[in-house]
Amino acid sequence: MKQKAIVIGAGIVGLATARALSLKGFDVTVIEKTARAVGASVRNFGMVWPIGQPAGELHSRAERSKAIWKDIADSTGLPYKESGSVHTAYYKDEWVVLQELYELFKAEGRAVELLDQKGVQKKSGAVNPNNLIGGLYSASEMIVDPRIAIATIAAYLTEFLDVTFIWGKAVSAVEANRVYDGSAWIEADLIFICSGSDFETLFPALFAGIEITKCKLQMMRFKSNIPDYDLGASLCGGLSLIHYHSFKAAPSLKALAQRYENEMAEYLRYGIHVMVSQHHSGELTVGDSHEYGLTHDPFNREAINELILQYLRQFAQISDWKLIQSWNGVYPKMTNGSSHLFLQPSDHVYILNGLGGAGMTLSFGLAEECVQQI
Repeated sequence: MKQKAIVIGAGIVGLATARALSLKGFDVTVIEKTARAVGASVRNFGMVWPIGQPAGELHSRAERSKAIWKDIADSTGLPYKESGSVHTAYYKDEWVVLQELYELFKAEGRAVELLDQKGVQKKSGAVNPNNLIGGLYSASEMIVDPRIAIATIAAYLTEFLDVTFIWGKAVSAVEANRVYDGSAWIEADLIFICSGSDFETLFPALFAGIEITKCKLQMMRFKSNIPDYDLGASLCGGLSLIHYHSFKAAPSLKALAQRYENEMAEYLRYGIHVMVSQHHSGELTVGDSHEYGLTHDPFNREAINELILQYLRQFAQISDWKLIQSWNGVYPKMTNGSSHLFLQPSDHVYILNGLGGAGMTLSFGLAEECVQQI
């Protein structure tokens, strides 16, 4: 008889954990408090973004996660785009950093190219050529529509791995070998809590002592007025160079970050770095900002959206784009530099959380590793 496992939370971390547990032989039930996933897992770019992960364990985890994404997508017909990414340089110090990263990434065996202005334009017709020096292209990045992808993964787990989902039930208590869903106790041999930004709900005293916070981001979605518009590779401005951990390896990054602090203090105050990607449907996702704290204003700041758009115009031609949606999302993030939180508060109970903004990129690989450890 199979052992039973319960996963609390049907975001990307919970879904990845349910998959890993099922493949290890558990009879898995996922319990989600809402009628469908509506949290941070559907409020993002849909980027599977290996280039942002540093060499070693994290980059390997990202590549493993991407392979799982592709396997699920190919099994279900989930649309995805292996569009790659281009980080652009419009200033000499940005170009110096990109050249350094190219040499470092090439030595690691990553699929990267250093492009001049014309090379960048070939990768993306949307790039602004004015003052463009060049860019760093990476072939490894993949885009899905997270709204469709998260629902598709749940359906995949149900059909192919016999995972059971209980929607619209909020777990209010967890004990060794059982959880309470508001109406009844459900027993299991193993319990995984993957509840995202609701991390303090079940173990408030425990989380009060953990170095974890919440990040609010603002994003927008556009549609081009040009029929069959193709962005090409996902585009990133120079500010993204000080956001991702993998870029810290560049010797000249510190000097670039200092210039940004001197000249773009308001952008850094709100943690703004600007990227644009395109889903299979043609919609263009733009963002984002990063505000940290345990409690956030539920409303978007128009000033932040305007800062994002001002910077976007520096490296992308957007005159024919129409705004169709604007939103914010909140995700948990470790404050001690760790890539995630994995702990066991009691017998047979595990918590997996705190992936920051890398849930889409790392969850599948990380969940496999954590389940293998238990």
